[in-house]
Amino acid sequence: MSTDTASAPVFRYAAVTFDCADPVELSRFYGEMFGLSVAYTSDEFVFLGGKDGAPGLGFNRLADYRRPTWPDPAQEKQAHIEVGVDDLDESEAHLLALGATKPEHQPQPDRWRVLLDPAGHPFCITTLV
Repeated sequence: MSTDTASAPVFRYAAVTFDCADPVELSRFYGEMFGLSVAYTSDEFVFLGGKDGAPGLGFNRLADYRRPTWPDPAQEKQAHIEVGVDDLDESEAHLLALGATKPEHQPQPDRWRVLLDPAGHPFCITTLV
């Protein structure tokens, strides 16, 4: 590994992009959750921009998108995000009202809750971060 950082390119974390069937629907859900607004939109892609250069989220239309079936491994989750909250019960209720669903299987519900976004992607809310 080289230690010469003067000539190394600069990298900035910009976004995570989720594949889904409906980028407008999914961007609405995450936009409400994180207070992000639409920075770019097309028929196939929506990008929610971060404030003051903060990272954002992208949503890409995938014609043959298949929802994850977590915890059933038939269609793996591929990835998920962790979201820090102050109160698990209050945050869960708010996200369910926005369109999230709560799977029956909850590995450690006193530490974190697993929810599914409207496209089926699992994500966790926790007071640990």
